[in-house]
Amino acid sequence: MKSLESILANHPFFKGLEPEYLALITGCASNVKFEAGQFIYRQDEEANSFYIIREGKVALEVCPPGKKPITVQTVSDGEILGWAWLIPPYHWQFDAQAVELTRAIVLDGRCLRTKCGEDHTLGYELLSRLLPVVGQTMEATRLQLLDIYGNND
Repeated sequence: MKSLESILANHPFFKGLEPEYLALITGCASNVKFEAGQFIYRQDEEANSFYIIREGKVALEVCPPGKKPITVQTVSDGEILGWAWLIPPYHWQFDAQAVELTRAIVLDGRCLRTKCGEDHTLGYELLSRLLPVVGQTMEATRLQLLDIYGNND
């Protein structure tokens, strides 16, 4: 059985991270499992988690008032989920729902924020790794909304 630290060390998001930072991050980590249909988090709830998806699929959704939820992105094996834990006011911007049985490593956002506040180099490392993920989520959202609302022929 692999340790959480070795799993994180081999994940692309953490690849090349200094061993002491990896050890600090692992101290904030634990394994979680979500059944198909289970919400991992809901829009506007307090955001205090960050997920490494080990296996499964998670739909990021927005729910316009009076309409059905719109899936803006699907996150699966090897990808990460959740960045709102790092950006005040620390509230989720989307709903995240497991599409199928999903196993993940959850990192405690409060724990990570504390460690980043104590060591700004760690904070910079995590932020520089998270910004591309934020960009991908925003681009996926933009494309999905263009697909839904941009085709008014």
